[in-house]
Amino acid sequence: MLQADHLTFTHLGASRHFDLSFTALPGEITAVSGQSGAGKSTLLDLIAGFLTPSAGRLSLDGHDLLPLPPEARPVSILFQSETLFDHLTAARNIELGLPRGTPAAKRAALVAAALGEVGLPNLLRQRAETLSGGEKQRVALARTLLRNRPVLLLDEPFSALDDETRATIRLLVRSLTEKHGWTTLLVSHHADDVEALAARRYQLEDGKLREV
Repeated sequence: MLQADHLTFTHLGASRHFDLSFTALPGEITAVSGQSGAGKSTLLDLIAGFLTPSAGRLSLDGHDLLPLPPEARPVSILFQSETLFDHLTAARNIELGLPRGTPAAKRAALVAAALGEVGLPNLLRQRAETLSGGEKQRVALARTLLRNRPVLLLDEPFSALDDETRATIRLLVRSLTEKHGWTTLLVSHHADDVEALAARRYQLEDGKLREV
């Protein structure tokens, strides 16, 4: 269980103050809605460790996450714009999710299995720049699989996709969340994304989260 208790933060030079509390459970998707500029990305940055709160607690299964630097937190992030290196193949992009020193044979097997799990078993050697938007998001998800981190943060990951691809990727995210027991937190201003995925919902308004 991922839990925030009165996680507080104030942007320098800004008057807006955040006091954030929420609970997100493993194996399901918790959605946070709010108008553009409400602070949804601020929430994700606090969880990922990119921003430091002035007070409060953030824990996963009772373990305090706040002392951990971003690279040590059990968190993966899927952004609206996929973070792939266009000049690399799909396989090479996915390998970046593996620890250094992973033996070559094991690396190849893990990458192939991850691509198969996201429905792209034949794209190992295809360069990222040749992939469609939906395929790129699938490759990014495959990399998340290899990172094997229990918390997945989704920062408007479907916004750049057409409706059909969007529905397919949403189903894939939900399936992987349930299968791997991820605690998935989605921030979105799209009501259809929230309606399709959320088991628990929060509204971010005036710097506070309200369960709806």
